[in-house]
Amino acid sequence: MREEGFLSEALQHPRRSLGNRYRSQAEKFLRIIEDNEKNLFWAEQSAKQSVLYDFTNEENWGILIKIKVLMNDSEGARAVLADLFSVLGRDPALMEQLANRDIIDSCEGMLDAAFSNDPLDPDKWWERIGKKERGMEEFSERLKGLDVSDQRANILFSRRLERVRRGGLEEEFLELTRLLLSQRPINHEAWEELGMMYERRSQYDEAWLCYDQAQSVFPDSIAIERFKSRMEAIVDGREGDPWREPSIKDRATFLDKLRGHSKTHQFPEVEEIGDGDKDGPFSKIESLRSDGRTTEAFFLARRMVAEGIDGAEDKVAEILQDLEVRVLELKLLH
Repeated sequence: MREEGFLSEALQHPRRSLGNRYRSQAEKFLRIIEDNEKNLFWAEQSAKQSVLYDFTNEENWGILIKIKVLMNDSEGARAVLADLFSVLGRDPALMEQLANRDIIDSCEGMLDAAFSNDPLDPDKWWERIGKKERGMEEFSERLKGLDVSDQRANILFSRRLERVRRGGLEEEFLELTRLLLSQRPINHEAWEELGMMYERRSQYDEAWLCYDQAQSVFPDSIAIERFKSRMEAIVDGREGDPWREPSIKDRATFLDKLRGHSKTHQFPEVEEIGDGDKDGPFSKIESLRSDGRTTEAFFLARRMVAEGIDGAEDKVAEILQDLEVRVLELKLLH
């Protein structure tokens, strides 16, 4: 399963050079479509690859939409915009624009408007936020209502939040990064970024908890080992008790908070599922999974691991597989 996970991550982490290469190929095919109408098909295939390898480059989306217009493919253009809007967090206002209408004459304008309001480049996005009087406040409120469970959306918004951190807004960075992770807990890079922020603030328990999460979803992560080495260096020569790993109670509280975030954003009106211990220790987890509440199930399973419940680690591995398979299925749809 880890091989599939690496595949999904490779596909969805931007690779600008490959994106540029495929877009250049698409442009070449477009220049010779009069020679052979099949060249339009090959242009489309190359443009799709350019978006696949680098979804953060607006030019890649632009050429794909242009080709859909040339092909008079309204449904194809709708699918491209729907995919883009998923990357942008499935804003309901954007998704409504695609309903029950022929968009072939308006799709290029819709694409330009989306990028004008919500640039994919984090620096351009940050510049736009800074120009608005309540830009950061409005973004924070908007993000709380978006669906960023798509891996590409999570990467895009993580990069935006890194720009927020560099802008000195640490509290906003902490709050909103926790929100991103509550929707997509397998973003190990975001866990590590969050851990480093806590560490810089000398909140060592919180830092350890984040690094521990990073390693749980990406076993090759060495952030927690480096953190332990740094902590040993800090306590050397100091008087008093050395730092110790957070207690089971602290770990459980941390994971419960994240599960609460996940529940709020995925299913805001859903009723709480009972513990169901009479049906076995994992019955509540299975109920959550059957309801599609996978990230909530993940944090509950991680809590059970912290509490030392037998079989909990295997349950975490199953849920991680669910999350990774979902990534691959979404990509195959496009």
